[in-house]
Amino acid sequence: MFQRRMLSELRMGLNRQAAVALLGPRQAGKTTLALALAGERSAIYLDLERPGDLAKLEHPEEFLQLYEGQLVILDEIQRVPGLFPVLRGLIDAGRRRGHGAGRFLVLGSASMELLRQSGESLAGRIRYLELAPLDVLEVGTDGWEKLWLRGGFPESFLAADEAASMEWRNDLIRTYLERDIPQLGPRIPAETLRRFWTMLAHTQGGIHNASQIAASLELSAQTIGRYTDLMVDLLLVRRLQPYLVNVGKRVVKSPKIYLRDSGLQHALLNLPDRDALLGHPAVGGSWEGFVIENLLRAAPAATVAGFYRCSGGAEVDLVLELPGGERWAVEIKRGATARPGRGFHSACDDLQPSRRWLVHSGTDRFPLGGGVEAIGLYELTNQLAAR
Repeated sequence: MFQRRMLSELRMGLNRQAAVALLGPRQAGKTTLALALAGERSAIYLDLERPGDLAKLEHPEEFLQLYEGQLVILDEIQRVPGLFPVLRGLIDAGRRRGHGAGRFLVLGSASMELLRQSGESLAGRIRYLELAPLDVLEVGTDGWEKLWLRGGFPESFLAADEAASMEWRNDLIRTYLERDIPQLGPRIPAETLRRFWTMLAHTQGGIHNASQIAASLELSAQTIGRYTDLMVDLLLVRRLQPYLVNVGKRVVKSPKIYLRDSGLQHALLNLPDRDALLGHPAVGGSWEGFVIENLLRAAPAATVAGFYRCSGGAEVDLVLELPGGERWAVEIKRGATARPGRGFHSACDDLQPSRRWLVHSGTDRFPLGGGVEAIGLYELTNQLAAR
């Protein structure tokens, strides 16, 4: 068991709001976290993928009224979209009787349907939180390399060996391709979507070029756009936008694409162990995506994140504009002896960041000159989480 950092934020959300939606990819640990919270207070848990629990909601208003003084946890809420108008009525009625907070915790494996449905009926009554897979702060300083290789899904991270971890991740990929995605939208051939997903894994951290991918898959650029949107909605892909500033230069305006879990990327590329990963051309992009994902999970909620790249070669892997306006420039290099390139210094001249970091794969912290400081991933993530 891991102490999930989201637990305290989840408690706070339920103390302040009538409903909280906890979103995250399948098997990230949402149910485990919800049940841990249920053990702290009077609560009832319903899994809407189980026929028995679903049958209890044949007349949902009558059933849920029985538990007005308790927390009701509804797992896989997107399976029953008709519940949202009912929850709205129950929340409003409960507020008039003094039950204004901590009524419902809804769990969902995809943001797409939840945001569309609850946005129509629960505005002002619900708070959204996202539970990602495990991060470096949750597994500790000794577990980061294992986390990078296997990814943060708890079952994958805790598997008995690398083969068992890879098998689990391949099963999860098949579940998405053959079950979850067909249930959420138009039918997409599983093999076509897998090829697309694998292509994203190969181009991790690259500028997204829908036309180029479309030509490789013999599809239209519009279809690739829909596929990308779907993967973003499923919280499996991150679309990192460019950080735009008025510097009088030609700035790249297309987003970068990252698979959010490094373990899934390695499974799609058939990289079963550390040696295979370190010998693959995608190792640099994998490390970059892993670092970015961990930093963004730890960053304060109002942080603006992006990358900066100009046609003249100036480039910063990650720009963080923290609450209050403080700007950080982050260069990402896997080697512990790496140094920032000329393009990073040129970009910093444009951005004028207050802090300049180079994240490496070691644990030492030391100055590199030019205002740049080398730092390990765990320490920088910890700094962000403490702000």
